Amino acid sequence: MIIVTGSTGLIGSATCEYYISKRINVLGIDNDLRRYFFGKEGSNKWKEKKLKKNKYYNHFSIDIRNKSKINEIFKKYKKKIKAVVHAAAQPSHDWAVKEPFTDFEINANGTLNLLEAFRLYCPNATFVFTSTNKVYGDRPNFLPLAEKKLRYEIKKNHKYFKKGIDEKMSLDQTTHSIFGASKLSADLLVQEYGRYFNLKTVCFRGGCLTGENHSGARLHGFLSFLVKSIVHKKKYFIFGYKGKQVRDNIHSLDVVKAFDEFIKKPKNGGCVYNIGGGRQNSCSILEAINLIEKLSNINSNYKILKQNRIGDHLWWITDNSKFKKDYPNWKIKISLIKNLEQMVSFEVNK
Repeated sequence: MIIVTGSTGLIGSATCEYYISKRINVLGIDNDLRRYFFGKEGSNKWKEKKLKKNKYYNHFSIDIRNKSKINEIFKKYKKKIKAVVHAAAQPSHDWAVKEPFTDFEINANGTLNLLEAFRLYCPNATFVFTSTNKVYGDRPNFLPLAEKKLRYEIKKNHKYFKKGIDEKMSLDQTTHSIFGASKLSADLLVQEYGRYFNLKTVCFRGGCLTGENHSGARLHGFLSFLVKSIVHKKKYFIFGYKGKQVRDNIHSLDVVKAFDEFIKKPKNGGCVYNIGGGRQNSCSILEAINLIEKLSNINSNYKILKQNRIGDHLWWITDNSKFKKDYPNWKIKISLIKNLEQMVSFEVNK
């Protein structure tokens, strides 16, 4: 049995579907807080209904802030639990500023509730945490970047040019955003439970995690919401940096397969890996718009705002080398173009 929090979200639902396809029982925890965060368009109720149709899936509409309810579940299943994939979160920079206490209670306190239940009731299982590259704050913005026609780019002689940013980048003395700070708190807790209690825990610090099942909204899910906006001919607003900010993009299924590699061969002591699409799957917002226009044959309507999001990255490309070294069977299978093709097709055929 595998417990998946945020089971109807992008990564959570992909995790559920992956293990269900292998006839492994999945216990999903999700109370559709995305609807509260982002409104009707951000709701994942449609995914919950789809998952519930499968006999290998059991759904619990529970808030991870509810310690007693979380403990009930873990206490009930105990040693049957082989892994916990924690993908529940408040995921938006902008929303976190509106309700910082709610953001921290979900991202940090909710993670602590899960870790403690994990330690008490299934300490021999594996705990996988969906972290974020935002734990590095705006440190990447101080790299030697040059402005090109459509993107910002790092100098070719820099160590990050070929492979991207690795796990050695400092977390300190940077502007993280309120969201980044709450996720960093959770990230450190996952590491500490692994180290202090010698448990099998891992943090995957994701770049831009995406896919056709992402319920993108204005405040979260850049690539998904961009595709949705262009296909349905809605105006898209770009927050600062002239639209030249760079993201590397990785499909949810490739992320889940990385989780699975770790679960099959876990390590004790609080592991940390950056996970993302790498240079070959990177693009700026302007480049993404051009690609989506070509794939959809629809002209975009966008406006570039002067003000960027506080703590937002100018340039981020993930170095996956550490994970590939430890788990050489893993590789990215779904390219940026294939990813966009699937997303455009999904929106067109809704």
